Amino acid sequence: MHLEKTTPDLKHLLSLAVAWAERQSEIIQNSGSPLSLPELDLARRMGVVKPEEIRLQIVEEIPTPTNSTLSKFADSLGLLDRRMAGLTLGYSIFILKGKRSNRIISHECRHVFQYEQAGSMQMFIEEYISQLIQFGYANSPFEQDAYAHETDI
Repeated sequence: MHLEKTTPDLKHLLSLAVAWAERQSEIIQNSGSPLSLPELDLARRMGVVKPEEIRLQIVEEIPTPTNSTLSKFADSLGLLDRRMAGLTLGYSIFILKGKRSNRIISHECRHVFQYEQAGSMQMFIEEYISQLIQFGYANSPFEQDAYAHETDI
């Protein structure tokens, strides 16, 4: 599915999603913590070019959009599930309190790599949402790739 052929409603939702993601990323960049030295090495092994730019924010709950239309759209795609242990937005990663592990960090760092390869937050989000619409959350190529790169070491 190519998002160039999207409806005006989907284009609007994508712009809302990008704006929300950029704002959340900015919050983490301003208040998050850098990766530990072992985590920096793990990020490099996941292919991340600039692991030193990654910031983590440990949270009680992964944030969700306050815009009800965007929130419903995310729910319809299986995004931002309350059971998620992490969420990556560019070089910014939310991790649920008590869930920080090499497995979660490796998965989320693989998403950072995907962002780097996409070239921008907008390009990643458009492709990611396109994959979710086409394949569903669990079968989307970005998620399959991140799961394939998970490691405990």
